Amino acid sequence: MEHHELIAASLEELQIKTETHDRLWHLTESEWGVDQDEGVLEFATPAGLIVTCKVQIIGTYDTTNSTWLWSWDNRSIEPALTEDASKLREYGQAHDLEELTTRKLDITEEKCWEFTALACKLCEAQGGYRGPAGTTMVFMTFGEPRLEASPIAPDDVPPAQ
Repeated sequence: MEHHELIAASLEELQIKTETHDRLWHLTESEWGVDQDEGVLEFATPAGLIVTCKVQIIGTYDTTNSTWLWSWDNRSIEPALTEDASKLREYGQAHDLEELTTRKLDITEEKCWEFTALACKLCEAQGGYRGPAGTTMVFMTFGEPRLEASPIAPDDVPPAQ
């Protein structure tokens, strides 16, 4: 398969996965957070579910200057969370794809999604996500989601009627 065909297939697959997660637990409406020490991405859904998944950070996109930085060259990201991005780098080296091996790029957000979709496909992730962190967007892939009811604090319980 040619690289551009692989990108197209990866984007289509990611769109299907995103639509499925959104239908099942409202991915696009959920609040998010990453625990780098635990390697976990957590979502809090509008319905009160807590969704946890193993996470890999593919890269970050600075919206102020439209630059992408691969996670494998970002000191603020735990090395264990850069394995999928490193696999893309190896794939880029094997196929002479400079965009996958250059640490920092001037690109569009659409291209960031291509990288994330490719990582999702090649590393067999269950989904991809883009989370805002100020003016930076963090692009991630995630593993099998685990859904749990959100614990309710005693003060949050409404009085009996």
